[in-house]
Amino acid sequence: MKIARTIAEMKTLRRSLTGSVGFVPTMGYLHEGHLSLVKQARAENKTTVVSIFVNPTQFGPTEDYATYPRDPEHDLALLEKEKTDIAFIPSTDEMYPKGFNSWVEVKGITDRLEGACRPGHFKGVTTVVAKLFYIVEPTRAYFGQKDAQQALVIKKMVADLNMNLEIVVLPTVREKDGLAMSSRNTYLNPEERRAATILFKALLLARERWHQGETNAKSLRQEMISLIEKEPLAKIDYVSIADTETLEELSIIDRPALASLAVRIGKTRLIDNIKLE
Repeated sequence: MKIARTIAEMKTLRRSLTGSVGFVPTMGYLHEGHLSLVKQARAENKTTVVSIFVNPTQFGPTEDYATYPRDPEHDLALLEKEKTDIAFIPSTDEMYPKGFNSWVEVKGITDRLEGACRPGHFKGVTTVVAKLFYIVEPTRAYFGQKDAQQALVIKKMVADLNMNLEIVVLPTVREKDGLAMSSRNTYLNPEERRAATILFKALLLARERWHQGETNAKSLRQEMISLIEKEPLAKIDYVSIADTETLEELSIIDRPALASLAVRIGKTRLIDNIKLE
């Protein structure tokens, strides 16, 4: 595996490549969810590139940028084991040099859910992902369904800016008890870890009730909220049942829908979602 730590090194390596390039952008602290994306990228492309960069511009001033879990040596060992071809690990100064002041922003779809709770978050995401796409020039880029809104925003950016690549979204990878894998799960103490299963239980409840014929989205949201509120450690940021493409909240589920939520367990904010289609 080759390691590029500067944009110039990455671009030099890119010029030497032939055939398709699969790209997995990450913030590191890799888990099986990330590795499922790497495996798919390897299966579908001649060359696989994985980036590790904890992007400061997508964190709010009171969020966990400084404490976000990092273990680059372990990450590289995992990527080596997965036969990754290139790891791109730029520094913050490399990605945002002095005087940097250009931004990529997708409007509309970013106003809801995560965008409403975390102002400026998606502006940071789309800017860094656009930069990575221009540096790596992938044929395909791979994202997880756990960050469903992020995937939709990036698809919209790619379409609007006529970027020449395919966005591949793969299913959420879960722990045995249903908790969606996330680097932030490491923040949870044992009691909080137990409580965190309430997110998936609420999503399963929504799916079960929908399969039973319930199409009143307001009723489903309230059932999910009532279940979550039974967990003393849980504090709801939002519970949503929305159109899968626009993320506009539905009153009646008469089209494919996304049930999603953001819940704080102690000090840890977790997100998850499930499709109703």
